[in-house]
Formats: sequence, structure tokens, C-alpha cells
Amino acid sequence: MKQHRTAMSSLAILASTLASAPLWAQDAQTQAELDALRARVEALEAGGARPSGDLTNFQIGQTNIDIYGYVKADFFYDFDFNQGDTAFVNNIGEPANATDGNFGATLRQSRLGFRTTTQTDIGELRGQLELDLFASGGAAELRLRHANIGIGEHWIIGQDWTNFMPLAQYPTTVEFNGPVGIAFARVPQIRYTNTFGQTTFSASIEENTADSDDPVFTAALSYDTDRYSARVAGLIGTVNSGETDVDQTGITLSGSIRPWQGGLFQATYVTGEALGPLLIGLGDAAVGGVANDVDGYTLEFRQDIGDKWNVGIAYGREEYDLPTSTGTLSFTELETIHVNAFYNVTDNLTLSAEYIRGERNDATTGATFDGDRIQAAIQLNF
Repeated sequence: MKQHRTAMSSLAILASTLASAPLWAQDAQTQAELDALRARVEALEAGGARPSGDLTNFQIGQTNIDIYGYVKADFFYDFDFNQGDTAFVNNIGEPANATDGNFGATLRQSRLGFRTTTQTDIGELRGQLELDLFASGGAAELRLRHANIGIGEHWIIGQDWTNFMPLAQYPTTVEFNGPVGIAFARVPQIRYTNTFGQTTFSASIEENTADSDDPVFTAALSYDTDRYSARVAGLIGTVNSGETDVDQTGITLSGSIRPWQGGLFQATYVTGEALGPLLIGLGDAAVGGVANDVDGYTLEFRQDIGDKWNVGIAYGREEYDLPTSTGTLSFTELETIHVNAFYNVTDNLTLSAEYIRGERNDATTGATFDGDRIQAAIQLNF
């Protein structure tokens, strides 16, 4: 690694300079500094930190470290209601968010991550630490996304995607959230995974995303080939609603198929009770001590066009039994449509654009509100 060689050279030059300084400068303190510098140079040259030739992948001792992430600039225009840095459909309809047109921009989706692998007597140990800038309140401050430890082939301990989420079938969008109607959460957990050929089983104990004194238990089974995939996941737990504990249960079914070269169809369906805080729409888990039942759907079609272009459309919907307040209004139905295109300028630089339409109801009056948004982005991966 060039930076590493430069650092060793600089230290060596400085050590030589101190060694050739006049004798009157060689007091006890200077000599101690000289000895420390010499020791540092010797440690570096001995391979305490070895460059690999790739600035984002290097080794310290027995640990391999991979640095990854991207810088992303998003530019968006809301036509009817301000939705914020993400296309948050719940904001639609609220009088405080009404606009005749509002332009915004953000770089808060940019992220930085580190992965490590170390070979030990108990097998391979893996680590992951990933941060982005999506702090609360619209601030561009570091926020923890992933922080976990992998032990061998089967165990993950720490914060990662919930096992209930169909990550492999999650629709691709320019804006951060994606369509409503699908589970989306990163939670502290202990997860066991085992793969048998093309079939993978996983089970986890997780922290609840809703107010709860109890953990959540999940299990999932998936089958994957180059042409199609299918997955089923289940969840069980409890949530607090005032002085009452209510049951939380859920099932997610998801699948995908590639019917021709460059084409992709995929769909998800989630149903259960008290699942709102796990979904994009963030409906209430319970209302007045009663679990809030919900059904969610997503559909996506994508198509590659040559080596550079990729286009797609994604639809999402959530339907709740009980209303969730958003201020002056409350909703039981949410719906979104994302239409987008991606252009790969180079292997690591992507331009993208998207049209987003969101719709929500007001459960009290029966009125329906919709909002339109366009968004463009440039993303540099590393």
C-alpha cells in the first residue's frame, strides 16, 4: 500500500535526521524519541501491518480488513407534500406538509463500512461495522447500521437485518426506503444459519422494534437457484399496549423468477398482527390494547438493457385494521409506486432517476391523499 510505504519512509528519514543531529541535541528525551522511532520503523518493516496492494483491503496481523461503502448525492422535488429526505408516504395529506413545490438535496445516505476475517482455532471469525449519515431529525450525523460478529459458518451475533425480512427479494429503488408493504429493520440478534445444497434454514432471537419486554423469535427457510428463489419466514413475540401485552405474529412469503435474459419478477406478501413497526409504513403495533392486523404486498419488475442500463417498476401496499395517527390525520391504507432507471457510467459510478407516487387515506373522514416526487442521484462506490 503506497500510503503505508510512505509512512515507513517518512519515519526512517526522521529517525536518520535525529541520529545525525548535533551532539548537544542528543539529550535523554531526544534519545528516547529516537529509540521509539527506530522501534516503530522496525515493527513496520517486520510486517506488523502489511499492504496488500489494495487501499481498501489490507491485513493487520492475522486479520484481513475490507473497507467498503459509497458516496451518494440525492436531489429531489416534491410536488404536493414535503416528504423529507426519504419518500415517506405517511407525510402525504398532513396540512403542515402541503407545498406548491419543494426542492431538496441530501448526501445522508452515504455510508462507510468495515469487514474483517480472522482465522482462529475455533474457525473463521468475522466482524462488520457499518455507518451512514441518517441520524434522526434530519441531521447528517453518524448512525449505526450494522455491528456484528460472525463465528464459523453458522452464527451471527450483533445488529443485522431482521431474519423476518426478505432481503433477497427487496425491490431496488433510488430513494432510501423503497415501497411500502415489506419488512425493513436492522436489530440486535443472535442468528443461526445452515445451508443444505440450495436450501437455507435460519432462526434468530431478536430485539423487538416495537415497545416490548420480550424478545422476538423468527425462523426462515429459503430455496435459491440461478433462475428462481422462494422464501418463507415466521415471527412470534409480544408488544406492550398500555398495561396490556398483546401477541405479535407474522408470516412473510417471497419469491423471484428470471424468465429471460436480464429480466426479473419478484413479489412479497406479509401478514400478521402487531407488525406495523417492522414495515416501511410504520403502522401502530396495537391500538387501545388490541393488536393491529396488517397485510402488505410488493411487486417488482426489472429489466437490463445492454451492459449499462437497468430499468424497473415497483408497487407496494399496506392495509391495517386499526388507524395510525400522523398528526391531524390517521391512516389504514398506504400505497406507493416507484419507476426508475439506472445507468452505470463505470463499474463504480452510477447515475439514476426515479418517479415516485404515494397515496394514503384518512381513516376518520374516508378522504384519500396523494403526492408525487421525482428524484435523481449519483453514487460512487468503493
